[in-house]
Amino acid sequence: MTDEKQVLLNCENVVKRYGSLAAVDGMSLSVAAGEIVGIGGPNGAGKTTFFDVITGITPLTEGSIAFDGHDITGLGADRICQLGMARTFQLNAAFESLTVRENIDVATYFGRAKRTFPGLRLGPEAREQTEEALAFVGLAAKADQTVGQLPVLDRKLLMIAGAIATRPKILFLDEPVGGLNTTEIDLIMELVLKLKGEGMTVVLIEHVMRFLLALSSRVLIMHHGKKIFEGLPNQVAEDPVVVATYLGEGTQKRLKTFFAEGEQA
Repeated sequence: MTDEKQVLLNCENVVKRYGSLAAVDGMSLSVAAGEIVGIGGPNGAGKTTFFDVITGITPLTEGSIAFDGHDITGLGADRICQLGMARTFQLNAAFESLTVRENIDVATYFGRAKRTFPGLRLGPEAREQTEEALAFVGLAAKADQTVGQLPVLDRKLLMIAGAIATRPKILFLDEPVGGLNTTEIDLIMELVLKLKGEGMTVVLIEHVMRFLLALSSRVLIMHHGKKIFEGLPNQVAEDPVVVATYLGEGTQKRLKTFFAEGEQA
């Protein structure tokens, strides 16, 4: 569904097996530069495992992955990140005893180049990347706070800051608004739109359908490791398989109302 000349990421028939269980079962995905692609589906559908395989956290069992002209099939997460692919995680992973700035310094230092010598020596460019990332997500005023003291929203912002500090070409967000209230969700939504405005390509997983559908130019729904839907956001609630396996009739009605109100506005 993307123009081949614009494809930044191309996954072909990706499979990840754990014994006889196929957590990801023949997934294919192409993402064009500047696109926001949303992935939804029930818990256990294989969404995060798919992210793990693409970003090199977990080796795939079958298939191939190409990114920005490179065959990254089988590469480790560090090398893939250095090629321009960054991600966040469901859990608010960070170095708890370090400050906000120090956490971003680590991402900046290791995220764009292979480091062969111990020691963290940041040059002027790396320092600038750290400060830019902190300002972008709104954490500059909290740069000297210890991460262990941060509330959930700020920890979500910290992960995004660490990812964009590596200056990626594509950003993977795994449930970026999980556990947040409506106001906080809107703040993250504005941040993702701001990233899009800067030309960032984004692939995101989310259960909050308002967030997923409002941001995405294209949506995939997974179930049992397979893709059961791919299309426009306003088509999700019209698909009988998606309604039966994931949304349910109540959510379907709310989504139809959501899009109807959007068209009237």
